[in-house]
Order: sequence, then C-alpha cells, then structure tokens
Amino acid sequence: MSSSNRESMNVIVTDDGFRPDDWTRPFEALDALSEAKGGEAVDVASDTSPDALERLLGAKMIRVDFPSSNDGRGFTLARQLRRLGYPGRLRARGHVLADQYAMARRSGFDEVEIAPDLARRQTEDQWLSRADWQARDYQSRLRG
Repeated sequence: MSSSNRESMNVIVTDDGFRPDDWTRPFEALDALSEAKGGEAVDVASDTSPDALERLLGAKMIRVDFPSSNDGRGFTLARQLRRLGYPGRLRARGHVLADQYAMARRSGFDEVEIAPDLARRQTEDQWLSRADWQARDYQSRLRG
C-alpha cells in the first residue's frame, strides 16, 4: 500500500466528531518548496522555525506534524500562523490525543488527523467530550 493510500485511511477529528478525509490533493513538504513558492497544501515538521511560516500564508491547507504526544511545538506553530493572519485550513497530524483536542482548537487548528488505531483506542465520544473547547477554557470560566 502506498503512503498516500495509508494517509487517506486516517480519521479526521472535528468538533462534530470523526469523518473521512475530504482533502484529495497532495501535500508538499515545507523543506522541498523553493524559497519563493508557498505551495497549495504543505506539510510542516514540528521543528520548523516560526520564521519560515510567513511564506505559507497563501496555502489552502497546512498540516503540522506531531511526532509524539508530548511534543507541543505544533501548537506554537499553529498559534503563530494564525497571528500572521493565515486564513486557510490548519490541520494537526499524528500523535495528538483526545485530551489535547481543546488545546489544538484554541491554538488555531481546525481539525486533527489521527491514525485508525488511535481512533479505536480513543473513541469518537472521547473526542466529542472535548469539542466544547471554548467553554472549557480556564479564562472563560474565570470571566464567567
């Protein structure tokens, strides 16, 4: 099975639950792009310098890799992209846990891409219990 077929079997998590991936175009690795070219859909490694993000603002989809669940650099990259004004679709991919979903949404991600085995271990109801991420924000609770 090719890597693109394996990727298409991944599960997309949104505030509405699990769904199949509807993105059909290929992703380009950020380090494979020329300095001037931004790319339509770009894969960004967790160790990417925030200085490299500005040239991606024209991309329709940016997918940030989470190589492990204890690597939070992707949250910082998402926040930086949104602060720069990135209006497109922003996806976290990899080892993101249901407990981290609220943080992913608050940092600017629209969705999370997980492997089918993680979706079996952390079921849709576990992710949905964190989908009300705005109400669970400690700052909102303090203000309320």
